[in-house]
Amino acid sequence: IKFREFIPSILNVSRQCLASGDEDVAVIAFEIFDELIESPAPLLGESVKAIVQFSLEVCSSPNLEPNTRHQAIQIISWLARYKSSSLKKYKLVGQILQIMCPLLAESTNRDEDDDLAPDRAAAEVIDTMAINLSKQVFPPVFEFSSLGSQDANPKFREASVTALGVISEGCLELMKGKLEPMLRIVLGALRDPEQMVRGAASFALGQFAEHLQPEIVSHHEIVLPCMLNALEDASDEVKEKSYYALAAFCENMGEEILPFLDPLMGKLLGALQNSPRNLQETCMSAIGSVASASEQAFLPYAERVLELMKIFMVLTNDEDLRSRARATELAGIVAMSVGRARMEPILPAFIEAAISGFGLEFSELREYTHGFFSNVAELLEDGFSQYLPHVVPLAFSSCNLDDGSAVDVDDSDSDDNVNGFGGVSSDDEAHDEPRVRNISVRTGVLDEKAAATQALGLFALHTKSSYAPYIEETLKILVRHSTYFHEDVRLQAITSLKYILAAVQAVFQNHNEGIVKIKEVLDTVLNIYIKTMTEDDDKEVVAQACMSVADIMKDFGYMAIEPYMSRLVEATLVLLREESTCQQIESDSEIDEDDTGHDEVLMDAVSDLLPALAKALGAQFAPIFSQLFEPLIKFSKQSRPPQDRTMVVATLAEVAQHMGAPIAGYVDAVMHLVLKELGSPEATNRRNAAFCVGELCKNGGDSVLKYYADVLGRLYPLFGESEPDNAVRDNAAGAVARMIMSHPESIPLNQVLPVFLQVLPLKEDYEESTSVYGCICDLVLSSNSQILSFVPQLVNIFAQVAASPVEAPEVKVHIGRAFSHLISIYGHQIQPLLGGLPTAHANALAAFAPKS
Repeated sequence: IKFREFIPSILNVSRQCLASGDEDVAVIAFEIFDELIESPAPLLGESVKAIVQFSLEVCSSPNLEPNTRHQAIQIISWLARYKSSSLKKYKLVGQILQIMCPLLAESTNRDEDDDLAPDRAAAEVIDTMAINLSKQVFPPVFEFSSLGSQDANPKFREASVTALGVISEGCLELMKGKLEPMLRIVLGALRDPEQMVRGAASFALGQFAEHLQPEIVSHHEIVLPCMLNALEDASDEVKEKSYYALAAFCENMGEEILPFLDPLMGKLLGALQNSPRNLQETCMSAIGSVASASEQAFLPYAERVLELMKIFMVLTNDEDLRSRARATELAGIVAMSVGRARMEPILPAFIEAAISGFGLEFSELREYTHGFFSNVAELLEDGFSQYLPHVVPLAFSSCNLDDGSAVDVDDSDSDDNVNGFGGVSSDDEAHDEPRVRNISVRTGVLDEKAAATQALGLFALHTKSSYAPYIEETLKILVRHSTYFHEDVRLQAITSLKYILAAVQAVFQNHNEGIVKIKEVLDTVLNIYIKTMTEDDDKEVVAQACMSVADIMKDFGYMAIEPYMSRLVEATLVLLREESTCQQIESDSEIDEDDTGHDEVLMDAVSDLLPALAKALGAQFAPIFSQLFEPLIKFSKQSRPPQDRTMVVATLAEVAQHMGAPIAGYVDAVMHLVLKELGSPEATNRRNAAFCVGELCKNGGDSVLKYYADVLGRLYPLFGESEPDNAVRDNAAGAVARMIMSHPESIPLNQVLPVFLQVLPLKEDYEESTSVYGCICDLVLSSNSQILSFVPQLVNIFAQVAASPVEAPEVKVHIGRAFSHLISIYGHQIQPLLGGLPTAHANALAAFAPKS
């Protein structure tokens, strides 16, 4: 704290030296600030303001040396990374952006790799701030872009779209709500007379396509034609960025791509044959996205694409190997869309080419080839067994490569950095991470190892018992990789362990000593998963471990899991309390409520565990749930984002469903939350709340009765015109059906039935069919006088269900019985009702009615 008092004098001296042209002193000042920012102790306090102001003065002075300005921008970058909550607390975000956004428009006459260029460095700062302070960053950047896009100076028009591209990873949630005005700016810039503006627009579109999924795809009707147009651009740079944007855009498309398939493939196939190598690679990844999106409709183009891939897959010059790698990957993707029957006869030539690529000593080619074999294994399943002796050893050798990692860590920081790998994550270059001074990892080898680790798991999953000879060795590798220093490799190991378990089960299930073997592997796998849940520092890896445990519970049942129960519950508790290694918040002690929305992927996975436990244990889950309830419910606080609240409600619904009667003890504690969520602005939240309220009413016994009137009142709006979402309406119908079945005497049927019946048949969530139609059929079969006044409506609903291609046979049988019962009561009066139906519906209904 003493040190803070020196900061003003350091700043004064630096300002004087800058004025007299001695910039080295200012650079020393920045080095001091750098150390302060990195220090885990809160050394800065209020002085953050003075440091930011000084840094902004320096970086906005074009007459200073590039290096001095770069140091100043770097300080802001590190503050954004390590002390973002101080920037927010002292309201510095707006000031910083006022200087940084215009810096994007400052270009030097530089070559591409000028790391000191102010526009580059500014983009990095804006990106980091967007990730850590999205709510504060979005409004000023959006305003800068709206104004800049109208500027007469093309550099400002360029900066205005670059800025939108740069923040799209960090501000994705906010941007999804403003997609239309942002697309207007970017698509307008794509038609700009200046090439540099069009290039920036195609970059921004690529970023949108990558980060604003799936919402961006709903604008495909305006975006795709503009992209197709940009592929014809006079400038190679714009072309290349447009191909990249197109590849990212099509990645999440489905059948909505079909109307564009022909013009798209025309452009892509043309470019694939007459373009420089780097563009060909981007084209191949775009074709891969198109093939995945269009599935069977891709057939007419498949042969042509595969013929071209054959040419690329045998190139051996060094400069062609990246293209060869992409082509190998694409062959696997196209094979998947074409299907086994057509691919199997022509595959051997591709497999031979792929195997021969391993002799070329090119890591990226090996990585993509493992991916190709993974696809082929999924395509051929048991038919892949013949290739195992050729491809498994190749995957083993990639897994056993020496990755050449050598790390030199500053000793002073070694406490925070176990083994010196704490601060290295895949997307941070070493220079962003001041803690690790020098790290040299051959990243190509990491990607290759991750791909090989994934391939082994998929080979095991798809060839099951044929994989027997390789199980021992694979298991050794996966156990080793489950604690590998890099999270990409760990993630694949954690996923593959579950697949190996499936293969072991297939091999050994039928003989007695096999049971011991299955137990042994299950033990290895579960011990790794439980340890990973609390000790791994990567959220995605932990999420994968949680989902795998939930899957194993479903596949193996309670008896197999029983010995691990207490440790599993303990690990789940640690995650719910947010105390696991991967949830420890970085050094900044001021935790920031609205920006540390914890990782959705992780909490969704944790919330899979509770229903899986409830399903395995039934009512026996009650004593365990009593430990987990408090830590779970704190995610439903108002200060939490809506995704957290709906995660809690969905988890409660499934626990109620599987645990049954013991949920009654929780009704008073949760009903207020669930009723409130029924009025949420988010459709997912309303849907989960409707499902939850139904399960609570079904399983909550008499403790629910006092809420019945309230629940009906809150469900009512979900049946009306004002509810835009079919799935929400279906779940509301399911809730009412469960209420009627559990406590018919507490429901005013004469008021409820007309509202309930008018939303049928179900439109989207057919998991509600059993409850909804079961309820109606039971009322009919018990000749309930209220339901019998709706016979014409019932016949119409029954006919639509009977004719539906998606409803389950048992639902139709139940409806057939209810329909026969109506005939037995009303006889010939039913005939004219059938006459009024479409023939197909009437016939379908007649087919399910038992002949009396």
